[in-house]
Amino acid sequence: MINIDKGISIILHDWLDVGKDELIHFITDETHMKEADAISRWAYGADAVLKTTILNSQLVQKGEIIESMTDIFCKEDVIIGATDFSFITTNAIRTAVRHGARFLSLPLSCSDGSSLLENDFIQMDPRVTYRDARRIINVLKNCKKVHITTKKGTDLSFDIEGRNPGYFNGKAARKGLIGSSSFEVFVAPNEDKTNGVLYLDASFGYLGLVENTVRIIFKDGKIISAESEGNDAQKLLNYIESFQSENMYKAGELGIGLNRISRTRGISYIEDESAFHTFHIGMGRNRGLGGKQDAAGHFDIVTNDPTIIADGKIIMKDGEIVC
Repeated sequence: MINIDKGISIILHDWLDVGKDELIHFITDETHMKEADAISRWAYGADAVLKTTILNSQLVQKGEIIESMTDIFCKEDVIIGATDFSFITTNAIRTAVRHGARFLSLPLSCSDGSSLLENDFIQMDPRVTYRDARRIINVLKNCKKVHITTKKGTDLSFDIEGRNPGYFNGKAARKGLIGSSSFEVFVAPNEDKTNGVLYLDASFGYLGLVENTVRIIFKDGKIISAESEGNDAQKLLNYIESFQSENMYKAGELGIGLNRISRTRGISYIEDESAFHTFHIGMGRNRGLGGKQDAAGHFDIVTNDPTIIADGKIIMKDGEIVC
């Protein structure tokens, strides 16, 4: 574990390169006041201008309250989304960055009572993940099909024709950039064209670790069945149903973890989906990732040790980058 003030310094100095007199809008909720206090101390010492908004934690995930702040965001230099949930996929953020703001997605949800800013994985060197990301993106760009298998039985196909891959490595140091504390390569697959079987064995994202591998069938982009020993499959389906949004059953993102310090511990979903040797499928909303799908939210399911092939070119073999 690291000191929370060191964690804030990594975020604001190393990732965002916040300058004197820049306006930082820190958006959090009532459960994260120690992080709000830490950023206040940093801003005071750096002569930066800080505005903090405390939202009701129950209102954030579905995104409506964030969309209502679009006009405010467009007038700011730096926006940090630091509630329990990510709102990187909202239209409000896309609009703000087009107006010159830069945005960092910093979901602070941790199930063990720690602050995300105290966890070691945020110390991952962005330069290393940049090099890994470029290797993967050089293969993915202009590809049409991605095929993923695992030794447990995963056999999935994604159609990414016409979709541009991107990456996150914390950095958002220039106007118009979006950064995330999830270190990953991502691409939004074409809607209605993800098919096959996933043996989910790592993390449910917000819900924590998978106890028993869940067999999930995708057809025409949508989860049509999920089964497992125990109650894991039902827990997943109940969670999706709680959004009351049909598009939450649909795959909106294919992501590949790049953080070599992260582990799938089930404590922070950001750490889980960032972990090296994993891939994840983002369910639901994907407009901020280059897709066209709207939904009541976005969450990621994480699987270990994939073999990933794009148009016949091997990107990853049993969780190791080989391209």
